[in-house]
Amino acid sequence: MNKKIGITLGDPAGIGPELILKISKHFKEKFTYVIYGEEKTLLEASKLTGIKLNYKKIEKVEEAKERGVYLIDLNVLKVPVVEPSVSSGKAAVAYLARAVADAIRGNIHGILTMPINKFWAKKAGFQYEGQTEFLAKASGTKDYAMMMYSEKLKVVLLTTHIPLKDVPNYVKKEEILKKVRLIRKEFLEKFKFEPLIKVLGLNPHAGEMGELGREEIEEIIPAVEEAKKEGIKVVGPLVPDVAFINPSEEDVFLCMYHDQGLIPFKMLAFDEGVNFTLGLPFIRTSPDHGTAYDIAWKNKARESSSLHALRLIEDLLDKI
Repeated sequence: MNKKIGITLGDPAGIGPELILKISKHFKEKFTYVIYGEEKTLLEASKLTGIKLNYKKIEKVEEAKERGVYLIDLNVLKVPVVEPSVSSGKAAVAYLARAVADAIRGNIHGILTMPINKFWAKKAGFQYEGQTEFLAKASGTKDYAMMMYSEKLKVVLLTTHIPLKDVPNYVKKEEILKKVRLIRKEFLEKFKFEPLIKVLGLNPHAGEMGELGREEIEEIIPAVEEAKKEGIKVVGPLVPDVAFINPSEEDVFLCMYHDQGLIPFKMLAFDEGVNFTLGLPFIRTSPDHGTAYDIAWKNKARESSSLHALRLIEDLLDKI
């Protein structure tokens, strides 16, 4: 099987082009890598980094019949763009859309998406909160979740980019159950092991028996008990301020809101963290950072997170 990994350029004004060249030094002969972007941008990034990438230009991913490195040059930009703009946002969306279309058809088996900028993408007509939401909509995926993955810690979010004051409205038994079931399904199918799912409480001290909030009693505990009846390895609600001490490799934490999970994750695994989308019909990872316009096109970007994102796709494809 010729296992193909698609890599999107991301926002060309960000650090994506530079990162692709830096991780290209670690490409493996047993995989096929298809870059979705612009040749002119890659050539400029090559001058910047001093890294030469040998690739074959193709029009369609089906032409990548032999293992190697290929480029689908979408030629969205008339000239290389190194400043964020509507043009850079439009280009980033075009690269993503083409890669996702190929993945949906089964022509590539995993996608590494370099960062896009929500502001400029939306200015260019992108109508989604982020790449994850677009991937889910395009693939017809209803149950999905954002997971931050590293060998040290694995964190799944019940809620993502919503105001903290609104979080309790989403802490509901059925929503928690959906996420718990999804985590188990994805780990059994893609990671090939049974996770221990640790569900965190919402309130300080996990509600202190209702004294500090009722969500644990009324929503989280019933969800955990129902999941246990279904044979799922799950515990909770855990007290949030001690839940992350000495995690094991099989632990997956279900956190109630964004910062509850992302603060400990980035403290423990910032340089090796990977954004993984659970629930998609293909593997999708992304580095755990944004476009970093402040250091873009200065050859200062570190490729550690991107390389871990690539390695995770490769490792999972090896399990197929």
